[in-house]
Amino acid sequence: MAVITSTMMAYPLTLAHLLERAEKLFGPVEIVSRLPDKTLHRYTYADFVRRAKALAEGLQRLGLAKGDRVGTLMWNHYAHLEAYFGIPAAGGVLHTLNLRLHPDEIAYIVNHAEDRFLLVDDVLVPLLRQFEDRIRVERIFVVPLTGQAVPEGYGDYEALLAEATGDFSYPELDENDPAGMCYTSGTTGRPKGVVYSHRALVLHSFAAALADTLAVSHRDTVLPVVPMFHANAWGLPFAATMVGAKQVFPGPHLDSESLLELFEREGVTFTAGVPTIWMDLLRYADERHPDLSSLRMVICGGAAVPLALMQAFEERHGVRVIQAWGMTEMSPLGSVARPPAGLPADEHWRLRATQGRIVPLVEARIVDDDGNELPWDGRSVGELEVRGPWIARDYY
Repeated sequence: MAVITSTMMAYPLTLAHLLERAEKLFGPVEIVSRLPDKTLHRYTYADFVRRAKALAEGLQRLGLAKGDRVGTLMWNHYAHLEAYFGIPAAGGVLHTLNLRLHPDEIAYIVNHAEDRFLLVDDVLVPLLRQFEDRIRVERIFVVPLTGQAVPEGYGDYEALLAEATGDFSYPELDENDPAGMCYTSGTTGRPKGVVYSHRALVLHSFAAALADTLAVSHRDTVLPVVPMFHANAWGLPFAATMVGAKQVFPGPHLDSESLLELFEREGVTFTAGVPTIWMDLLRYADERHPDLSSLRMVICGGAAVPLALMQAFEERHGVRVIQAWGMTEMSPLGSVARPPAGLPADEHWRLRATQGRIVPLVEARIVDDDGNELPWDGRSVGELEVRGPWIARDYY
């Protein structure tokens, strides 16, 4: 009997492919960032790719080895996007640090991850100095967002990029190589590290682009309110780059007035964040009546979303707020509440109030204390177990 073997190419799923695709296809697409002084920084995908590769080259020149961790203490902006791709492109591991944690916890996380280098916003240097004497890193580079000189004793991020020759070449990357890292506080003990592979991040990006999940596409203007230092930014920087969407970053300005001004000015079509953000935005929108006609979808997660909030946005402002669920350990997308078309109104809203359907390639079940699977009947309560190609197997 003849044995049939696969004739498919062994093509690694790495972030390098996403970066190269962005360079070839989306060069003129804009990336906009609100800086600490509230001015807007604008450049294109072509600029972003060039600078991400310059960062990768600079890190390699510093001796970065495959698997070395590079920490980022940064808000949402263009330089953080460069780090999202430049660090993995060099073979390193992007380690986003939650700037809202206590300095003692940040120091613990930096040391536990054994970060070799740190990239820090200049406006966050005062935070850095609260724990700097307790961490073990080789070099710290400051991103000069405010135009002020980089403080003495730190490397200059812009100078690091300016030294690049442009002769960058990727190291040999395997799709199972680590590309990103994020710590989760969980419910017990010290924060625990979750390591994302190139393969996981690429597949997660495809999941975010599916029509029945987030439907992120080239036609979108994406503004992630969810911090890039938390829960993998819900995978949005990777997904948006893969499809070539215009990206808009709010920087440190997450107040309702600043966000709504960006929505209107930049024609934002897709945004994502936690319920507390949207509760205040609803209050502000009810008072000021901004033009939100460009927004096709708001993804809300991190806590249960009140049904009244979703209905108010839709009925009073024509904005669809969709609930989604996930975890840092899941990269994080796990389910999205997008009911099928044609349902009666009461059934539609009943389903919108749930966590929705599990997304493709993720499997989920509920088990009892003995590990027996419980029925999907809407009443059974037990431990939730999930598995899939972007779900963590264990902690770092």
